[in-house]
Amino acid sequence: MESEGYKVVFEKDSVFLHTSAKRHQDQDSLIPGVIRIVEKGSDTVLQWTPVEEAGDAPQIVFSKKDLSGNTTEEVLFDPGYEPDWAVISTVGTRPRVQDEPPVPVAPPSSPRGQWAFSISLSELKSIRKSRPGLGWSYLIFITKDGVSLQALHFHRGGTKALLRALCKYLILATSPKDSRLYLVYTHDSYALSHSFDELQLFDDNSSNLVSRFLQDPYTAAFGGFSKVTNFFRGALHHEDGTAQRALGDPSAGLEDEPGFEVITCENSWLRGAVPANGLPWQMGVRLQVQLGERPVVQREPPVTELEWEQHLDPEGRVTDVDRLRRRIFAGGLSTGLRKDVWKYLLGYYSWDNTSEENRSHVRRKTDEYFRMKLQWKSVSEEQEQRNSLLRGYRSLIERDVSRTDRNNKFYEGSENPGLVLLNDVLMTYCMYNFDLGYVQGMSDLLSPVLYVTQNEVDAFWCFSGFMDLVHQNFEESQESMKRQLAQLTQLLRLLDPLLCDFLDSKESGTLCFCFRWLLIWFKREFAFTDVLQLWEVLWTGLPCPCFHLLVACGILDSEREALMNSGFGFNEILKHINELTMKMNMNDILCRAEALYRQLAATPELLRPVQELLGLGAGASPSHSASSDPASSPQPLSPGQAPELDLADSIPPSQPDSSIEILPTEDPSPCQSPSP
Repeated sequence: MESEGYKVVFEKDSVFLHTSAKRHQDQDSLIPGVIRIVEKGSDTVLQWTPVEEAGDAPQIVFSKKDLSGNTTEEVLFDPGYEPDWAVISTVGTRPRVQDEPPVPVAPPSSPRGQWAFSISLSELKSIRKSRPGLGWSYLIFITKDGVSLQALHFHRGGTKALLRALCKYLILATSPKDSRLYLVYTHDSYALSHSFDELQLFDDNSSNLVSRFLQDPYTAAFGGFSKVTNFFRGALHHEDGTAQRALGDPSAGLEDEPGFEVITCENSWLRGAVPANGLPWQMGVRLQVQLGERPVVQREPPVTELEWEQHLDPEGRVTDVDRLRRRIFAGGLSTGLRKDVWKYLLGYYSWDNTSEENRSHVRRKTDEYFRMKLQWKSVSEEQEQRNSLLRGYRSLIERDVSRTDRNNKFYEGSENPGLVLLNDVLMTYCMYNFDLGYVQGMSDLLSPVLYVTQNEVDAFWCFSGFMDLVHQNFEESQESMKRQLAQLTQLLRLLDPLLCDFLDSKESGTLCFCFRWLLIWFKREFAFTDVLQLWEVLWTGLPCPCFHLLVACGILDSEREALMNSGFGFNEILKHINELTMKMNMNDILCRAEALYRQLAATPELLRPVQELLGLGAGASPSHSASSDPASSPQPLSPGQAPELDLADSIPPSQPDSSIEILPTEDPSPCQSPSP
């Protein structure tokens, strides 16, 4: 089709913009349109323009939208806490068209017509395709200015044909770190060669921050995320082993599209799974699990000292442990009980032991602790010069201790004995667990434990019990973190597929912003006193070992409308999540998480791996959340390998022996401790 200097070389209708974040989209939230590739003189442009109805022939007027005003300067973003924990610190913003009520026709001057866009192919930087199984196939076009155009959903297929047509004018290459991201290059040989040279920043030997994150997310997350900018979005979604390849056939890797894509299970833990009824899911149809109504959950008051005493027999054994654990899950513990009850929850004390047996156990553990402590305290400076591993641990621990919860009165001041205890317990843990040693983030897990126990030996053994539950988070392979993020994604997709679709369309479907949440169990997301209650709830192992994943789902559920109704892009989503720190209501999140569990537990058609994840095996029921069966409690994980460290060359001065110092009792209402 040619008209006044235009030559349409490609045209596809039934290409929709989804403008609503409603759970059930109505017709008015879907704007039908047509996408064209148009040759105009020496330039070739990509155009999308709305039409009156999806089924109408796309007879519309071409209009070119000036994109020069879309370029914005990046603005500095202060995450509000320690920069080495920030996901991003610079956020690009861009103008957005406000959602307007649709009108019967769509001329360029109408509100619906304002959604139209037109862009020169020479301005394209990359193209992102949808993940298989997300429903309607979509493409996102990203400009060289870093602007992501609105995702276009192909209700009747056509992404493969469009990419083939674009290859007449462009070279499309799959990103070596993300098989769903096509990098756009012109046919200019020098520019193409230079562009591929720039891809070396993804090499293993590169010092680029994104490359380092993909290789070692711990070091990068703690030490460099504050420097990540818009470039992060093009490389974070990575798949191991993906090789760079030019798109001679741009449809390589794309399924034939019946409007919906063929479903594939991307997570290995779900591969081959079938529903509980044993019948396989139909292929080519989007997986939908019908969830029942979400129940309303109310938190109970905390366990009191009188209630605790009623669970002790005359010899000090704890009775009716099942009921007690249910109460702790439902209401937490009063402040005065934590010092004793945490020792049971973390395996330092045995529920079945008498008071005298527990005291005898403490004496043995005290001797064991100081033998391990003496191992590193007795190393001379000359010996340490020849022990790079110990020197590296000491340097890393001292650096982290100096900035852990320093706004809390328990750790404030340069001569605070709490800092000495924090340092000594972490150094001794390196002697206790040689394979793991010390990894950044462990100080955040120890700090509340030491605050509650106020005793070096008790803090060490309680911390060791805590690490038995979570130490896989810190192992070099990072397989546990990858698995948990995959499980979190699957749970969220069951609970809220539209939110998942939205996040994926904004390049946030990997839930990378949840990495810190899971790594240290929300330590930096809630107020210090709230973390104490959250952890004791999680330590009960109820209603399932993965309840922390449902807590993460609860946070995302609470922010659903804010994320989806604000037109956020990749950077804005990360910024918004960062700014939630210390602002969330922990009781509300726990209620949401428990309600989500009950909603899933009442659903009979869950995949078996999901049922196992939630502890809903044969014979289980929603009331299983009240069980204290050991199988439903977090189990110790296998030890991992010691991570590589950035070893320091200098030997820090030795610190005074803290022995078994008992710190003064603090006020029952601890000071809120924001992240340093």
